[in-house]
Amino acid sequence: MKAPAFEYERPDSVKQAASMLARANGEGRLLAGGQTLGPMLNLRLVMPRIVIDIGHIAALKRIDERGERLVIGGGVTHATLEDRNDQSPLGQLLAHAAGSIAYRAIRNRGTVGGSLCHADPAADWVTIMTLLDAEIIIADSSRQRRVPMSEFMVGAFATVLGPTEVLEAIEIAKPSSQTRWGYYRISRKVGEFPEAVGAVLLDPERGTSRIVAGALDGAPALLPALAQRVAAQGATAATIDNISAALTDAVPGFDAFQRQLHAVAVRRAVLQAIGS
Repeated sequence: MKAPAFEYERPDSVKQAASMLARANGEGRLLAGGQTLGPMLNLRLVMPRIVIDIGHIAALKRIDERGERLVIGGGVTHATLEDRNDQSPLGQLLAHAAGSIAYRAIRNRGTVGGSLCHADPAADWVTIMTLLDAEIIIADSSRQRRVPMSEFMVGAFATVLGPTEVLEAIEIAKPSSQTRWGYYRISRKVGEFPEAVGAVLLDPERGTSRIVAGALDGAPALLPALAQRVAAQGATAATIDNISAALTDAVPGFDAFQRQLHAVAVRRAVLQAIGS
């Protein structure tokens, strides 16, 4: 099947792209890397009147160090983060997560912002940005707003983005050099979306401990009580029983198989983080 006919525009700025979305009156779609929109067009799952190509907007491709904050443009590709020479704990975590996504050909074109906007519950970036407590910077033609990642994704394939808004950047507070992290995916084969994800960040210098379960039916789930226990007790707190109990509290609808699968992913991520 081939895509339906549509108009094609290439704006030079985020503001111009947002203005085009406004003029499209709900019938426009943004094209960044095209790794999701392309197949959806071909399958006619979406049939926009206009496709707005933001893939060449320079401002969206920047990665900026702003003191203790890292700002990643919405158009930065997975491969850019995978290849970035940043040996800090944050840089290593981002590179590891980026390198876990699909295949290199996909990573060369797919973008962080596009992945977040698509909001597939099994996507790596929705879990990673939840783990990092990132802020999502959103812009339309006249203003900019910031939304915590915990509020950005409201369900499977659903975000708070308005019809005339563009995800401009992702801002992350840099953890300390003492930070330890773990990221574990359970997939049937390399390149596929995971069936379960565990993600862990332990930063004793900043007093931060976060554990996230991803690849759920909706947004990733934080496990704060479990994270505090792991930070205080180490591996002894990361039993399957403890993790299963935390998952049951966070995701009450789990069946026994799902709970066990996600508990294993979380436990392995914890063990990665603490070096056991």
